[in-house]
Amino acid sequence: MSAGINNYKTDLREIFFTLFEQFGLGQLVGQAPFDAWGPDEAKAVLQETYRFSKDVLGPLNASGDREGCRVENGTVIAPSGFKDAWKKLYEQGFKTVGVSQEHGGQGAPMMLQMAVEEMLCGANAAFNMYPGLAYGAAELLAECGTSEQKHHYVERMLNGTWGGTMCLTEPQAGSDVGAAKTTARRNPDGTYNIRGTKIFISAGDHDLTDNIIHLVLARVDGAAVGTKGLSLFIVPKMRINADGSAGASNDVTLGSIEHKMGINGSSTCVLNFGENDACVGDLVGGVEHVGMSQMFRMMNGARIAVGIQGVALASAAYFNALDYAKDRKQGGSFTKWKDPASPRVPIIEHPDVRRMLLEIKAHVEGIRALIFKLAMHTDKARQLAGKDDDKAAYHRGQVEVLTPLVKAYGSDQAFRLCAQAIQIYGGAGFCQDYPVEQYCRDSKIFSIYEGTNHIQAMDLVGRKLGQAGGANFQQFMGDVGGFIEANRDHKTFGTEVKALAAAQEGLMASAMAVLGWSQDPGKTQLIPLSANRFLNMMSEVAVGWMLLDAAVLAEKSMAGLSDSHPDKAFYEGKKWSALWYARNVLPNVEHAARLMALEDASPMDIGDAAFSAV
Repeated sequence: MSAGINNYKTDLREIFFTLFEQFGLGQLVGQAPFDAWGPDEAKAVLQETYRFSKDVLGPLNASGDREGCRVENGTVIAPSGFKDAWKKLYEQGFKTVGVSQEHGGQGAPMMLQMAVEEMLCGANAAFNMYPGLAYGAAELLAECGTSEQKHHYVERMLNGTWGGTMCLTEPQAGSDVGAAKTTARRNPDGTYNIRGTKIFISAGDHDLTDNIIHLVLARVDGAAVGTKGLSLFIVPKMRINADGSAGASNDVTLGSIEHKMGINGSSTCVLNFGENDACVGDLVGGVEHVGMSQMFRMMNGARIAVGIQGVALASAAYFNALDYAKDRKQGGSFTKWKDPASPRVPIIEHPDVRRMLLEIKAHVEGIRALIFKLAMHTDKARQLAGKDDDKAAYHRGQVEVLTPLVKAYGSDQAFRLCAQAIQIYGGAGFCQDYPVEQYCRDSKIFSIYEGTNHIQAMDLVGRKLGQAGGANFQQFMGDVGGFIEANRDHKTFGTEVKALAAAQEGLMASAMAVLGWSQDPGKTQLIPLSANRFLNMMSEVAVGWMLLDAAVLAEKSMAGLSDSHPDKAFYEGKKWSALWYARNVLPNVEHAARLMALEDASPMDIGDAAFSAV
């Protein structure tokens, strides 16, 4: 199979259902601040995004993976075709759909923006890293920068003139950001001299733009140790002339690029700042020692974006595996498995292949719905701000609670589901002739960057459960409970709704256990030991709820449709996704709750020497 062939495929009908039928995007648009949008405009954007993703980005995915990035004269050269794709991406406005009109964007709801991002990423995850980092850095400056900083940087970063990054990680620190050693020395003119090394910087250098604006965490001389002493600085790769053009070097040099397992078309860089003591930075917002709180504004957006990356690649792997299963003939029907002379059938007729396909389908649909649910809360919080502050606070609180679920569960499942797609292909899936092996490699990083998934789990149990006095978590549980009570006796899904209720009870019992451990000095070690399990439990409850909610809606919409109606099979698919997940995944929550109640501390009780006799 040629590297230039597009392998990307998605189901716009599924995306339209989730956006418009499940989460009411059609009722959201047409009202401030989204009054410039309507359902027809939103659907047209999604259709055009799909076309662009297939025609422009999809053919560059495998070729970019195989070519990778290279260094010439101290600059990263992106894979062939990426520079032209960058130009077309911004010319056609796909990266400014959700940008505020104040900064030259189209001001669409986050729900629509997330759907656009899923398709761009699913077609070419490595390419989409470059504009994704620029977007996130610009959004941070739009929120935290001074008026002058906003004027100089934001629109240029959002319209593709300049790139952007966030620079946290250092060789000696890793996820321990507070151990950063990069320094900032005050200059008489109010700027700072930056000196240090950052590693694993996504899109840290490239030839897609003539300048890259780095957001760098550094410690001002004399500042406190730990994260409280960190400040955030704007550090352009090239100094900026008075007319806004790129000028001389700002003493930001490329140390190397990483040779990775996946996303090879994305440059992951070691950057050295101030080797010649000539790297100048500008303090974000003009305020010292608030760098971490500023950076977390970008980090939270990046964590949601990782969830989108996860569902995008899992979805792409699913549709490729589905096509292969329909086409590949191997073995006879399971009804005639003892007859070696029976006709060979497409492998989609084999029970285990059907099981794997339905498992991927259900997870993809449920995780996508969870992401759009989070986006809906963001959009409604914006609409209600200043009109109904209590409701706006509720929606913001749900975004806080759902963010670690979207990032961690979405990324963990992406890698597992892409690996399962390989299994559907058999040996062919392990070969580069088919795209699923790349989807699997590319997706592994998602559980690691933007805060490892254990960091997400600790954020959930350490901060989000008790946030707002516990109100955010309680409101989430109340929303799930409201669905359960309304549908407990549903004629089709009643049994499965009761399974959701049992899972919810197990989750609540485990939440109370975590609260108890936090108040017992002898049991605090159980919190980090169980945090990942708890996040997975809460995610399974949330996804099970989303799937059953979609299935109830689908059954109502399906009533009266003829068997030949094109929507009949689609709605049937929603039903079976929910039934499979409720029957096969939700019971895991009850089991996990029993395991948490055992309070097993064996990983802490075992001595270091007992891990190995060597």
